[in-house]
Amino acid sequence: MKTISVKAVKRADFGKKAAKAIRREGMVPCVLCGNGETETFSVDPREIKPLIYTPNSYIVEFDIEGKKEQAVLREAQFHPVREEILHLDFYRIAEGKPVSIAIPVRLTGNAEGVKVGGKLALSARKLVVSALVENLPDEIVVDVTELGVGKTIFVGDLEFENLKFITPATTAVCAVRVTRASRGAAEAAK
Repeated sequence: MKTISVKAVKRADFGKKAAKAIRREGMVPCVLCGNGETETFSVDPREIKPLIYTPNSYIVEFDIEGKKEQAVLREAQFHPVREEILHLDFYRIAEGKPVSIAIPVRLTGNAEGVKVGGKLALSARKLVVSALVENLPDEIVVDVTELGVGKTIFVGDLEFENLKFITPATTAVCAVRVTRASRGAAEAAK
């Protein structure tokens, strides 16, 4: 899995007033939880943008004033009008314990249903999985070659080694939808 390195500054003050003061300085207040510990710090928004504004998932390696920490992003809060980052929550990665993270889905192959006029639709852009850090893939690759018109691939149909899907098994990943062209091809074949 890809990683991003971020420098952080520890903060001692808590609450709304302290968070507003940090934002006025041009920094983003953050919280790192996990393993029974909670740390508060702030980061430069320019360093964190590659993590937020991307379809990919990353493991974040923090340098909090010399102390190294690995984490995954749990939640990002944005200003409702200006779209600036207000607050970030991270979850600490513990060695030997599984991590839950949303991983992007990539479709490969040319679906049989598309060849006869159907339309391929990706329903789930990301799936939440649980695995050890060393077993986390950069993306979940789904082969759609055998997918016919009106057929769907569900999360329950996917099997990957060392990955446990947290997303419900009944969630549709992708489907080939029926179109007028595919309906016409089916009628012509009769």
